[in-house]
Amino acid sequence: MQNRAPGQSSEADAVLSSALGPALNPGVSKREVWAWAMYDFANSGYTTVVLTTVFSVYFVGVVAAQETWGTLAFTAALSLSYLLVMFTMPALGARADARAGKRRLLFTSTLGCVAATALLAFAGPGDIVWGLLFIALSNYCYCVGESIVAAFLPEIARPHALGRVSGWGWSFGYFGGMLTLGLSLAVVSWASGHNLAASQYVPYVMVLTAAVFAMAAVPSFLFLRERTPPTHKHQESMLARLASAWRDTGAHFPDFRVLLLCGVCYHAGVTVVVTLAAVYATEAMGFTMAQTMILVFTVNIAAALGAFLFGYAQDRIGHKRALAITLAGWIGMVLLAYSAVQVWVFWLAAAVAGLCMGTSQSAGRAMVGALAPSRRLAEFYALWTFATQLAAVVGPLCYGLVTWLTGGNHRLALLCTGVFFVAGLLVLTRLDFARGARARDTIST
Repeated sequence: MQNRAPGQSSEADAVLSSALGPALNPGVSKREVWAWAMYDFANSGYTTVVLTTVFSVYFVGVVAAQETWGTLAFTAALSLSYLLVMFTMPALGARADARAGKRRLLFTSTLGCVAATALLAFAGPGDIVWGLLFIALSNYCYCVGESIVAAFLPEIARPHALGRVSGWGWSFGYFGGMLTLGLSLAVVSWASGHNLAASQYVPYVMVLTAAVFAMAAVPSFLFLRERTPPTHKHQESMLARLASAWRDTGAHFPDFRVLLLCGVCYHAGVTVVVTLAAVYATEAMGFTMAQTMILVFTVNIAAALGAFLFGYAQDRIGHKRALAITLAGWIGMVLLAYSAVQVWVFWLAAAVAGLCMGTSQSAGRAMVGALAPSRRLAEFYALWTFATQLAAVVGPLCYGLVTWLTGGNHRLALLCTGVFFVAGLLVLTRLDFARGARARDTIST
């Protein structure tokens, strides 16, 4: 960012102002929106490089020496981290609301994810316990940060603009993922040109990913403001807080509960794609590491376009209809990828997956903001995190079990993943969005 004297402006500022100005709550500056979106930019490198592209393939192929249980072990470690998030995040969210401490929790989780990602550099051939331990820890910290930064969205955007602002953040985030992936691809290309083994260059990729995450997250801690006053609510134990919040959704926010159930269903499928796309490309389509990284790069471009453009469409056509269109797209993608024998068909499926990924993740975050009570944002986003992490346990674990039981049949495992999107679409039909918004506004919180 270049410093400018007061009164100066730029073409980029003008575009950003016209696009986001009417969408922002009073007192929210363009710099703060940029700082909030920079966290999406920062943490996307972790998911793109560590979970989706490099470390997942590296663990299965090198650390676990291509044993048939390698994919299952990797998905089991992630599932354990998702379980921990499920049972701790509602209490962490409620505590953040009680103390107006979202920024502090965001900083702590970021520090943990960056450190654990850097420690993955020491996972070499046969270091199975080390690799599983730090992939689980890094993913836990990533998920906590992802939940907390989402809770800032309703403080930043006006209710009618949640879709577009969420989409802007997601799309900006995918460019962050592409930056980290592009730098990593340069390392891989150089290493391949010098005939280096994966165990020699992957550690540098892990350190690089951690460094980009740390540097890109700095603006979020400098400029993002905590606006919601502390609730000073009595803190319950983790399980008691979770049970209490779940009862609240049934008694006062039934449509929010339907949204949670819908999220469990479709995020199970999304998590499979995010976590295991590279493994599928390698094992089912025979892609090399470099080819897989280019594939994921393409997916991220499609996801960025989908999140940005569909965010505006979501505000125009409605949250429910937008999510339904996206889930139908996911179902089509699974069928296309399952039937792909020729490489170009698989590339087409990957582009569709990218479009659907950006739209579905952005749409879910915006819908939570539209239905969550204003003084319990961190807690309700934590419930959404509980739902998505439950999905993250079920989805990849089911994929891993199918590949294990079928002797490595990744195509069948992907086809089974389509069931999650069908279930999400069916549950979505029960959601009455207008009724949910009325409950948010009329019920005392």
